[in-house]
Amino acid sequence: MNDLSEMTPLDVARVRADFPILARRVFDRPLVYLDNAASAQKPTQVLDAMRNFAETDYANVHRGLHTLSNNATQAYEAARARVAAFMGAPAPDDVIFTGGTTDSINLVAQSFLAPRIEAGDEIILSVMEHHSNIVPWHFLRERHGAVLKWIPVGDDGALDMDAYEAAFTDKTKMVALTHMSNVLGTLTPARRIVEIAHREGVPVMLDGAQAVVHGGVDVAALDCDFYAFSPHKIYGPNGIGALYGKAAHLADMRPYRGGGEMIKDVRLDGVSYGEPPHRFEAGTPPIIEAVGLAAALDYVETLGRAQISAHEDMLCETATRMLGEIAGVRIFGPLPQGSNVPKGSIISFVVEGVHPHDLATLLDRSGVAIRAGHHCAQPLMAHFGVTAMARASFAVYNTREEVEIFAAALVKAVDFFKSST
Repeated sequence: MNDLSEMTPLDVARVRADFPILARRVFDRPLVYLDNAASAQKPTQVLDAMRNFAETDYANVHRGLHTLSNNATQAYEAARARVAAFMGAPAPDDVIFTGGTTDSINLVAQSFLAPRIEAGDEIILSVMEHHSNIVPWHFLRERHGAVLKWIPVGDDGALDMDAYEAAFTDKTKMVALTHMSNVLGTLTPARRIVEIAHREGVPVMLDGAQAVVHGGVDVAALDCDFYAFSPHKIYGPNGIGALYGKAAHLADMRPYRGGGEMIKDVRLDGVSYGEPPHRFEAGTPPIIEAVGLAAALDYVETLGRAQISAHEDMLCETATRMLGEIAGVRIFGPLPQGSNVPKGSIISFVVEGVHPHDLATLLDRSGVAIRAGHHCAQPLMAHFGVTAMARASFAVYNTREEVEIFAAALVKAVDFFKSST
């Protein structure tokens, strides 16, 4: 990574001009959008790329012989190559387009692990996983008798690596862990996680839905077996996801869905399947969305991933300090400063005596959009003894001024609830 002291800082005003929705007002207040961990907004560059493609070159891919189909196929496969380069994948064919991170994890669970697992075999997870990286493995528990083994998380948000290393037995068949918690912002030591698992001969699936947004990801360097992310969290469209898998695994995996495109030959008495990645992309794929995904990655690379991370870190540190000065606020997970646990730009918190849903509703009246609830992480909520948290998450287009507006709105909300009780 570049020396931060030598980096040119982001021109945030110019960046904000790329996002038309940021000009919107909510309750006659300027929109302060701090729900980026759920889904980020889209820049004009992405919206234009999708619209231009739809207006000039859209057709179905791969099987047509006409000009539009050939152009669409080139754009679709160029997007696959773009994703491979962004993730550090050895080859474009190591990347499968899916419906999102959730779909990707289900694919790995059903196509890779289900045929290999027997009753009593173990899958290692952590208590801070998103439900998308829990429920697909519960399917294998329910249907194949798999055993889920849970790695605890400390109060500082750190994954208990001693417990992780001790969890392996000769029954362990899979590790499926987040690369960055969508609640705590914790960045897990992914390379060490993979090293320990591979030493035991166990493959690793990493949920990168949050991590890929806030820093560089190199799947070859990580040596993980599978890695998934969702473009809608990195300024791209929804309805599409990207799954990296090691070529040897993909070649040995059965199809996840059946239909057109994923076959070589269909007969009355049988079927032969295509090669990866097309084996796993049945039906008409998300073509326009793939074009938008490629444009989003180009956009991020143009701004500079190191510059984006530095800006987001500043916002998170500022917000954490301001929230820490408000009586009754409890922040969960690692703090940006004074902690050995690396963290992305997410802050989850509660206010004493105030339900997070009520808090989010009142903040919305100030134009501030945050998320409230269990954040699809109920085991983590149980660990911390709460049913819900409020969450603010920062993106490249957020500003220090917006952090100040958020903190002031939070103070106002806390005062309101105190006076009403």
